[in-house]
Amino acid sequence: MTAGTALVQGTKLLDEAGVGAARLTAEVLLAHALGRERVYLFAHSEHELSALAWLHYGRYLHERMKGKPTQYITGRQEFYGRDFRVTPDVLIPRPETEHVVETALRLASGAARVLDVGCGSGILAVTLKLETAAQVWGSDISPAALRVAAKNAERLGATAWLIACDLMSAFAGQSMDLIVSNPPYVPLGDKAGLQREVRDWEPHVALFAGPTGVEIYGRLVRDAERVLRPGGWLIMELGFQTSERVRAMFGDAWRDVEIMPDLAGIPRVIAARLS
Repeated sequence: MTAGTALVQGTKLLDEAGVGAARLTAEVLLAHALGRERVYLFAHSEHELSALAWLHYGRYLHERMKGKPTQYITGRQEFYGRDFRVTPDVLIPRPETEHVVETALRLASGAARVLDVGCGSGILAVTLKLETAAQVWGSDISPAALRVAAKNAERLGATAWLIACDLMSAFAGQSMDLIVSNPPYVPLGDKAGLQREVRDWEPHVALFAGPTGVEIYGRLVRDAERVLRPGGWLIMELGFQTSERVRAMFGDAWRDVEIMPDLAGIPRVIAARLS
């Protein structure tokens, strides 16, 4: 079995199973089975698969056809130009979350102490550590997620302190210059309508906020008023159609409230500065 033939067969199986981007997915899974980068396949279509590689490829195809996300099969996802490890203990990083990084670098690049609340795989904490000179902390209620974040920090050469706690409960008052977060924001009532890859595989503690989807935002704003130093920034990713409800949570203690859209024009990030 050559790589070219394996790709044709894998693409057909995935397409028949209703998997989107079937050809691309087959390429990623075959490259993973071979222990190569995907670009290798373009110039080596006649590569003969070993029995072991064929066995792995078949298993990966079967897992993807059953709904397991490609990123959980390969254990990898790129974020802000870096390769992060992911497991079913953490959300799969999305490109939209890069807007949080870009906003932080624009508004608070001089922050000396940064906290990533609900850090998951550590994408925000690690990226901000590598992009700035700040001291960085990450918190998460899931010890399993923190283990993933710790491995990513070590692999990528980022020093970050990772704390198991509920939001900011472990942090002292007026201790941070910048707080970032991509919090849970899916309403519980939307669970049935989610893609099976999300609903059945990604950790619910990182997805669902409560009946309205904005419950965690209210807690973050209240906590940030205690933990931020005067003049510090709170920057959060927004869920779909939550921007105005979240904006209304910022009272007299806040100024410079700004909402940034993503490339599709959807409100994606909210930033506010503590007076």
